[in-house]
Amino acid sequence: MNKYIKAIRENICSICVDSSEDGECTLTEKEICAVEQYFPKILEVVHSIESDDIKDYEEKLREVICVNCRAEENGDCYLREDSNCSLDRYFSIIVDTIKKVDLA
Repeated sequence: MNKYIKAIRENICSICVDSSEDGECTLTEKEICAVEQYFPKILEVVHSIESDDIKDYEEKLREVICVNCRAEENGDCYLREDSNCSLDRYFSIIVDTIKKVDLA
């Protein structure tokens, strides 16, 4: 698990809009990073699919993770609609990062 978390921090946290110029997370204690919170499930989602189409992964993400998120209601997500969900915003990079770690 540590190798995935290290790769995520290098590839996602470093470019996240919620990070400082140094790549440090700027979220407060009251805010939650969806990538961090759901990472074990994200790993399961990515490992449950073999596809070159990111839409397959996104569909599974919505079925497994988004459906249980407090921001999701009847298939609509106010965070996703406002481009304010880090999981949604960086999901294609997350998938690529996990696949690269698997190949290493």
